Amino acid sequence: MLDNSTCGFTSPKEDFEIISGSSQSSSLRTENYSRFDKVLIIGLGQLGLPVAKYVKDKGFDVYGYDISQKAIQRAEKIASIKKADNFSEFDVYIICISTHRPDDMFTPQIDGLFSIVQEKIAKEAKNGALVSIESTIPRGTSKKVFEMLNHRLHVAHIPHRWYALEEKEHGVNQLRVVGGVCDCCLKAAVQFYGQFNGNNNINSDNGNGNGNHSILMRDGDIGITTPSTIDNSAAVAMDDAITNTSFAPANASSPSPTTGKNNIIVNYTPNLGIPLHPVSDVEIAEITKIAENAHRYLQIAFAEDIYLYCQANSINFPELREALNTKWNVEILEPRDGIGGHCLPKDTKMFLQSSKSVSTRSRILKASMEVDEEYKRYRLSRASQTANIQTSRRTGRTAY
Repeated sequence: MLDNSTCGFTSPKEDFEIISGSSQSSSLRTENYSRFDKVLIIGLGQLGLPVAKYVKDKGFDVYGYDISQKAIQRAEKIASIKKADNFSEFDVYIICISTHRPDDMFTPQIDGLFSIVQEKIAKEAKNGALVSIESTIPRGTSKKVFEMLNHRLHVAHIPHRWYALEEKEHGVNQLRVVGGVCDCCLKAAVQFYGQFNGNNNINSDNGNGNGNHSILMRDGDIGITTPSTIDNSAAVAMDDAITNTSFAPANASSPSPTTGKNNIIVNYTPNLGIPLHPVSDVEIAEITKIAENAHRYLQIAFAEDIYLYCQANSINFPELREALNTKWNVEILEPRDGIGGHCLPKDTKMFLQSSKSVSTRSRILKASMEVDEEYKRYRLSRASQTANIQTSRRTGRTAY
């Protein structure tokens, strides 16, 4: 497992540290990283273009790169994104490229991502820049990218949750998981992306139902802590400081530090204002996205399975579904035409392939794929029968 000692550069000085004086008063000290001003979005497709537009709207100096000249021209026209002539002198690289095979969108492949890292970022990027991977990737990818970059750059994974059909509610700015290869990578990602809530959280929960966790940064480490681990005066100081903090755009002049109650010094740091859920291991962040989509795949497949059951047993599926969904913890989806798009099939396969042991690969996911195929065959058969009947009616012939 990687630790800070593996980084080939000095950890940037972005620290959120509680300092308690002998008088029992507390202050929050902030020492800034180098500013993140110049950002390159790599991949300007369905995901990358909205990301580029959002980052630009936040005041950053945004450039774009894509192997498709049409994608670059579209980004220039729609969002005034400048074309990147090279990969040097950027503070942040946001990777938003597709991770499926060019000839088969249902099959995962990350060769293109590795090629960009090896041929462009590794050769041209400056030391200490942030590489943020928003593309959906299999477990272990971020650490491999870190190795390819010879430990010179910060590498973090902030998987996207962007949904095209509901971009307003589920666009770029929604609660996101963040993980870093090293502690300093996580710190850099949090500074660039993070939004502090009024209760001093970065939306962290350890999974046991206890919320209100905070991300606490110090010179040597980063900790995700519960309020019970922070003394009362320090917690109050943190609350007051973050409540009074606002983030200015990168191209705006930085306001002077503000002194709040309890002698709290608050420095202003430009960022994207995106709520974050930090995790302790970057592989957890990687698995999060593919497991989310695998879970959705299962939900739809179960609805398909119930539908097939109803057809085989002459039961009214819509009425059964409506009755089932009256229970508070049940939500049977509408199967419609089956599992469509490419993200759910691709990411479910990616999740299955991410397990090191073949024997531990999810049997229920494999079964759900079989159900989806059976459901689609049934729908196709019914559609064919309906078409034959309609043709027979028009021609006056009997359909067999």
